[in-house]
Amino acid sequence: MAGRKQTFQIIAHGISPEDKTIWFHCASLGEYEQGVPVIQSLRTSHPNHKIVVSFFSPSGYENKKNTPLADVVVYLPMDTKSNAKKFIDKVHPSLVFFVKYEFWPNYLVELKRQEIKTLLISGVFKKEQIFFKPYAGFMRKALDSFDHFFLQDKLSKELLKTIGITNTSVSGDTRFDRVSRQIEMDNTLDFIAHFKKDHVCIVCGSTWEEDQDLLLEYINQAPKQIKFIIAPHAIDAAKISALRKKMNKQSVLYSQSIAKGNTDNIETAHVFIIDTIGLLAKIYSYADIVYVGGGAGNKGLHNILEPATFGVPIVIGKNYNNFPEAVKLRSLAGLFSAENSTECKTILTKLVEDSNFRNKTGMICGHFVDSNTGATKTITAYLKSKNLPL
Repeated sequence: MAGRKQTFQIIAHGISPEDKTIWFHCASLGEYEQGVPVIQSLRTSHPNHKIVVSFFSPSGYENKKNTPLADVVVYLPMDTKSNAKKFIDKVHPSLVFFVKYEFWPNYLVELKRQEIKTLLISGVFKKEQIFFKPYAGFMRKALDSFDHFFLQDKLSKELLKTIGITNTSVSGDTRFDRVSRQIEMDNTLDFIAHFKKDHVCIVCGSTWEEDQDLLLEYINQAPKQIKFIIAPHAIDAAKISALRKKMNKQSVLYSQSIAKGNTDNIETAHVFIIDTIGLLAKIYSYADIVYVGGGAGNKGLHNILEPATFGVPIVIGKNYNNFPEAVKLRSLAGLFSAENSTECKTILTKLVEDSNFRNKTGMICGHFVDSNTGATKTITAYLKSKNLPL
């Protein structure tokens, strides 16, 4: 609420009436990451346009408020008719993208009233959503504001067809394009290489307490030649301290070693806890096996595509059915789900001890990402074919 109070001031400072703008709305950080490939493409093709990114969630805004990809980053004011008109008038975009979902009816209706081209990218629809209820006329009217829907799957296309929406394309998920580019970047982290050396390394990314409870039995019983990197989702000193007390392995914190220029204990430690943000994508490049957090509890499974692009096998918790990429990758035998600590221990032991099995599983993950890229090309080809007035 405090952040929204600054929105119009930020816009006034960053956008002048004569500027040409393109607006992206992202609910949170995950949706922003889906939007990045399209933002980068438009940055290249339309360098004179200013990019405006709006967020609903603090996890998105706080992480990306200074991103060099955008000229203006703001919270989107609440969905009222007056806010919608004022925001759109001030930003005056020539093209608008909503990413994945989170539909703001008053904004969408105002965009259509002003005849501003509006696209949905990486869209996903499910039959239980309000759009498909008999009483949801107002929300369906909001969907009519979109000029085109770029969807992740055929089911979404068929659902929209049931309510008369046919201006759709199944383009896939732009996240695959986003993560596939990570492998082309410089992912070197000398301190991680120093810690890992030639050991098998299990990276546990974006873990919550429930995930750590799932992993602890194996960590405590694992052979000494196995190294672990744990990157908790929340950097909470008290919780990290409690975790270290539960482990019988020597551990080291990023904040007490690398951040202070001290690498003395890195090589001898068996567990490296990354109590900072922004390094996980690069750290995945050093993994032999990855555990992705969020699925052991009800927090929501974190991004499995980031490690998958590096061609490593993935282990998760039991709650993943609402994440299509996890369901698909498990069906391909590139991902394993553990119901409890015993199952987790069994899976990790198999992956550690059988290198052929580990490598084969990892190849499935890498191929899964490679074979699903291309959504961004589909979207940019559409923009070129329509010759939109930008």
